[in-house]
Amino acid sequence: MRTPHHRNLPHARRIAVLSTAAVTGLTLTLGTVASPAQAQSLVPQTDEEAKSMIEDREAEDSSSLNKSNVPEGVSVEQARKVVDKSDEITTADVEYAAALEDLPDSGVPEDFYQTPATLPENNGDVVKQTASKFYLDPIKLIEHSAESETFMYRTTDEEGDARAATATLLTPEGADEQAKDAVVIAPGTQGIADKCAPSRQMGMGTEYEGISVSSALAAKHPVVVVDYIGLGTEGDHSYLNRVEEGRSVLDAAKAVQQVEGSSIDEDTKLQLRGYSQGGQATAAALELAAEWAPDLNIASASAGAVPADLYATVSDLSSVYTAFLLYGVDSFAKKGGVDLSEYLNQKGLDAVETASNECTIDALLTNAFTDTTTLTKDGASFQDLVDEEFASIVDKQRLGRAEIPDIPVLVNHSRLDDVVPFELGEELASTWCDAGNRVAFEDNLGPTHIGGYIASLPRVEIFTSRTFDGKAPLDSCWRL
Repeated sequence: MRTPHHRNLPHARRIAVLSTAAVTGLTLTLGTVASPAQAQSLVPQTDEEAKSMIEDREAEDSSSLNKSNVPEGVSVEQARKVVDKSDEITTADVEYAAALEDLPDSGVPEDFYQTPATLPENNGDVVKQTASKFYLDPIKLIEHSAESETFMYRTTDEEGDARAATATLLTPEGADEQAKDAVVIAPGTQGIADKCAPSRQMGMGTEYEGISVSSALAAKHPVVVVDYIGLGTEGDHSYLNRVEEGRSVLDAAKAVQQVEGSSIDEDTKLQLRGYSQGGQATAAALELAAEWAPDLNIASASAGAVPADLYATVSDLSSVYTAFLLYGVDSFAKKGGVDLSEYLNQKGLDAVETASNECTIDALLTNAFTDTTTLTKDGASFQDLVDEEFASIVDKQRLGRAEIPDIPVLVNHSRLDDVVPFELGEELASTWCDAGNRVAFEDNLGPTHIGGYIASLPRVEIFTSRTFDGKAPLDSCWRL
């Protein structure tokens, strides 16, 4: 992994951000592992400071760009195009955009994602597979040495309809011919458009979960990265739908055993792992496992920053993260059969439409500090809309109401999380403890939601290695 290096572009020291999460997300997208302290030093510490930075940026243009201050390998024309379009003029921004334009493909043929006319009879059956790629970043085009194979499999949505979903198996160099253990990663929020599927973004070098993937591969664990229903494949992706996410994870873990060339079989110990939306998907998979996939050899699970109560999460969500509300309202409306034109004005409808076609980092940048009361016909906030129209849908996503397997579970959460309240993670861990489960609860002081993700990774890997070795982690239930 490389350390970011910014050359002397105008105001290059002013990282173009709309929030701590946005800039840290951009850092992750570029393949950089920064410590929480490093991440904090790169970003504004208050909304006022961030807004000031944005105003400074809006006053800038591309006229001062020339061969002397444009990154090597990027033409002045490319640089000016990027700057004029987005006001992002750091070296990293220009290099990143230019690399995306030059990258020929993601490694997975576009027609691979098309659902065939008929699907296999059983959930977890493989439909097809294809070789793919995992780039660490789009600028240097550093391809990871792991062998990458993307596969399509059958699963079932919440309505009971058969759906095709995709996932990617990554096998590290030097892995055993028959895997003793493997990690199944449920990714954090990607967006709701097909282009945002992790299997596509890994091939473009823009997948921020690449950090967790690389960490697991470095420990010589084969890794399965789940795309979720409707991400990449046909049909809608129901954002934060616990049933569809949980089934996607479990059925991917079953399907990978059928993938040609896979070293994972029914005896392989599996760890389910995820953070944020991925933490929700991991927890949901645990709650569904006994009924949906009783034969899976799940040895442990790690769930970070779990939005166990979506209502509480939405109620406290800052306008920095309006993109998440736009994703949610779009998905909830489709699930509930709600016509958003009855509640949103044209600006609101346009915002939902735009966000639905943007992946997480772009959507965060585009919509940060958007006051949702300006998007509704009656001036109500999106939180009010969720309360009035989607309360039943949101309540169905509540976690902690069902039994989970008797396995070691790690729950991690930053006390400084600004998206998912810390208390929700602590409460979920306590609930599982009360039910008799073995829970290790680890807090950290990673700044913001994404900072907590970075800070948690070393502990996750230690937990993973110990549980795969059959060692029980310290039980935190006595203090919860």
